[in-house]
Amino acid sequence: MTETHTFPKSLPDWSNLEVIHRNTLPPRASFHLYDNETDALTRDATKSKSLPLSGTWKFSLAKSPFDAPPDFFEKKYEVQKWGEIEVPGMWQLQGYGKGPHYTNVIYPFPVDPPHVPYDDNETGSYIRTFTVPKAFKDHQLRLRFEGVDSSFHIWVNGKEVGYSQGSRNPSEFDISSFVDVDAENTLAVQVYQFCDGSYIEDQDQWWLSGIFRDVNLLAFPKVHFQDFKIQTLLDSKYEDATLSVEVHMNIKSDVSLKLLDAAGKTVVSKSQTASPSTTFSLPFQSPNKWTAETPYLYQLILSTSDCTVQQRVGFRNTELKNGVFLVNGKPVKFRGVNRHEHHPDHGRSVPYEFLKNDLLLMKTHNINAIRTSHQINDPRLYELADELGLWIMDECDLECHGFGEVDITSLDPKYRNSQDIDRIKHRSRSPARWTSDNPAWEEAYVDRARQAIYRDKNHPCVIMWSLGNESFYGRNHQKMYDFIKAYDPTRLIHYEGDYDAQTVDVFSRMYTSAADIIKFATESETWEKPLVMCEYEHAMGNGPGNLKEYIEAFYKYPRLMGGFVWEWANHGLRTKSAEGEEYYGYGGDFGDEPNDGHFVMDGLLFSDHTPTPGLIEYSKAIEPVQVLGGTKDKVKIINRYDFATLDHLKCEWTLVSDGSKKVGNEVKIPKGIKPGETAELPIEGLSNIPSGESYLELNFSLASSTSWAEAGYLLAFGQVPLSSPASLTALKCSPSAPVVKQISPQILQITSSSKTTFKFNIAHGVLESWVTEEGKELIHTPPTLDFYRAQTDNDSPSVFGKDWIGYRLHQTKCHVRSVSWTPGSDALTIVVNARIAPPVLEWSVDATFTYTFTSSHLSLKVKGKLCGDSIPSTFARIGLTFGLNSVESATWFGRGPGESYRDKKLSQKFGNYTLSVSELFTDYEFPQETANRTDTRWVSFNGKDGKTLLKASFGDLEDASFTALKYMQTDLDESKHPYELYRKKRDETLVRLDWAHHGLGTGACGPATLPEYELKAGDFEYEVLLE
Repeated sequence: MTETHTFPKSLPDWSNLEVIHRNTLPPRASFHLYDNETDALTRDATKSKSLPLSGTWKFSLAKSPFDAPPDFFEKKYEVQKWGEIEVPGMWQLQGYGKGPHYTNVIYPFPVDPPHVPYDDNETGSYIRTFTVPKAFKDHQLRLRFEGVDSSFHIWVNGKEVGYSQGSRNPSEFDISSFVDVDAENTLAVQVYQFCDGSYIEDQDQWWLSGIFRDVNLLAFPKVHFQDFKIQTLLDSKYEDATLSVEVHMNIKSDVSLKLLDAAGKTVVSKSQTASPSTTFSLPFQSPNKWTAETPYLYQLILSTSDCTVQQRVGFRNTELKNGVFLVNGKPVKFRGVNRHEHHPDHGRSVPYEFLKNDLLLMKTHNINAIRTSHQINDPRLYELADELGLWIMDECDLECHGFGEVDITSLDPKYRNSQDIDRIKHRSRSPARWTSDNPAWEEAYVDRARQAIYRDKNHPCVIMWSLGNESFYGRNHQKMYDFIKAYDPTRLIHYEGDYDAQTVDVFSRMYTSAADIIKFATESETWEKPLVMCEYEHAMGNGPGNLKEYIEAFYKYPRLMGGFVWEWANHGLRTKSAEGEEYYGYGGDFGDEPNDGHFVMDGLLFSDHTPTPGLIEYSKAIEPVQVLGGTKDKVKIINRYDFATLDHLKCEWTLVSDGSKKVGNEVKIPKGIKPGETAELPIEGLSNIPSGESYLELNFSLASSTSWAEAGYLLAFGQVPLSSPASLTALKCSPSAPVVKQISPQILQITSSSKTTFKFNIAHGVLESWVTEEGKELIHTPPTLDFYRAQTDNDSPSVFGKDWIGYRLHQTKCHVRSVSWTPGSDALTIVVNARIAPPVLEWSVDATFTYTFTSSHLSLKVKGKLCGDSIPSTFARIGLTFGLNSVESATWFGRGPGESYRDKKLSQKFGNYTLSVSELFTDYEFPQETANRTDTRWVSFNGKDGKTLLKASFGDLEDASFTALKYMQTDLDESKHPYELYRKKRDETLVRLDWAHHGLGTGACGPATLPEYELKAGDFEYEVLLE
């Protein structure tokens, strides 16, 4: 009889939906045990009853679990020839395996839930030894992994201990019976790149693997805390409180509780017996309240006979009243960001100082909230958020976005090419059948809620739970909600996939336009739940635009809770080109297929976590004080804080004028200006305002140092216009005519009184030479009229960017029809009639260029008429492009010092600025349109010695702008990485003088440029003064 054999003999844990954990301990709050109160109050983990096991481990990587060494966990297994790896860390970033792989939505493996590939599932085998200290004798010894991607087995001294999955959740094992105290022990861990849990970990980030958070051996004495839950319950007046502490011990024991204030004084204390559980319920009169603006923390000490535990406590409550979200009885607006865990060298293994710097950057840029997209973060983040003051929407490690692609064939064909296809797929019920609405996956879903809530429940910064992201909507979300509400009724629950808020406590939207959320707020008078923008203002590349409209809506409508910009930082990984040039790589740069390209570069920070212009703009939009208007004598302001007055701020005025700046006096801020209130500030000492354009500038800074910034740090500013800019007509003097000579049939030579010499090619209709009085040729490439800009990330997927390419704005040529010139007593006038058109297509612009040369300047007027039956709806810009020699810097009066556009200019002040050409350039990690300065009144381009070579004046034309770059627009369009762009650096400086410019919008993922910021194609007439 023939016997049938099956391999594997049983379903592996990592491909078995019935196995989520094996032999793990119940989840609990994140805490350390200490021998005494003194050590506990230090909050220093090195003084706790623990042994860190992070560091250098031995490591071997196999293509699949079945190719991994089968008995590597044996205590005497020889690993000397193995490689080494740092824990925490991702193996793809330490030279192992196929390398990083980026997808936004799609799964990187064949979809067959719950099964993952048997033959292409990289498997890392880890080995290290450790010695259990003598002091840990007779203790329960626990091995705690804070995060392992995606699942793992562990062995101690050759014996299997257990298994766990849920990449960003902690796992804890009792290994007491497996180890020898005061002797060397061997710990073996096998980590699998993919497991059935990977189907619900399809977040928009790199697929990276390994033990990526800390590993610790914890010693729990004979009498110890299993867990505890803190709740702070405020009375109806939000004054007095009840401190509720639910304590769970391993055995019946006496427990003492002590609450210390920030000065270390005991304010509440009590002892009682836990059998083995008990709940302390302690009244507390008028505690200091915790908010993101006033993060006052008490220290809770719980002690029993054998150990002590410490937890910081913040008194606050959250609730809904009349559809408005309240904290401590006050409405709160989220001025937040979505933050993935990412480091350019270590991936999700983020070093503590890097993490801390992130949160300090948030505080110093007026950000008050984090959505932990899309998983619970490193536990140290919550400690910092408690301390610094940040609201946290804590999100479960859950996303299965890829099923929307799997089920695209089930959609009505009319939707498949819709611009809103992602939203349609996301709201479809069909993809939910795979996991979200599949009862077989219920425990996998609920487990992720349980892990998150149990770990982070005691942090005051956590004011809302989130069920995950882009996982459609099904019965398993309801089960998650029910579990959380039963365990923690004190916090709201969020989930954007529950689009109609059937279950969750708030409406949530992604990338809905400001106009649509205003419509929602005004038309839904009876709804009892508020709305939050869990993702908006997609900050990819040069952008985002349109911030002002959202922020104004948030403040105007009480039921709009604010939102979280997508996202905090670019996720580039540091790497090198074949020639050794360092850059930050994105999808496809590591041979990863399929991939979603540079969609991973969509943050307010560059990959090295330095601010982009987008962060500077966001910081201004959400500043805590706004200047509403005023005169030279008084200025009206509004307090945009949620809780704080403005008493902690200092204000000073400055007079900014064309060509000058005067620092003035301190401005007295009235005491006690409450959130939402306005006040008038008297301006003293302002007199003798210079002629020309001037602004009264108010700067608001910290009066005293805080935990996140030094005294004097600037938090907000505003400018009040005191006088208007001069028109171009007013700038023109009454000159005499220049000397004109026709030196050839094609060339007119014009010499000004300053001995500047021009050469005008009357055959080609261009100014081809400009020689300064020192004899230097300024023009490298003659000026041409241009309607195109290099595509931004927001342009290319939008209807505008597609139209610009489709209508070939980037390929237009100028064809001269006629040139005429008229010498006069005070000027030489040259008129060029030309047609500007692309190849193939029949649309064009009939343009008239009028050059007026005087002895002191050159005026250039351009008049254009749009012709054709099929014409572009918008232009990217209308302006001149030309190449200049010897330009090293630019000096200008207008908005600065950073780049700005008509819908991204809030953060840029009117002032006098000088920057080098390299400083004008924003080095986006995916090259694109950059370096524009809008609302420019005049700009001079300077040589090495700082002397002006050419000055251009726009007068009082709003939106006039300039750029000065070492690259052509085609260089930017053709380069996919900065190092490719650097290779194209030009000797000349490419200058743009633009009369009008299309806004940026957020078309990479969200609303494109708003109508009021579009540059609609049509007839035009502009002028610039050159001298």
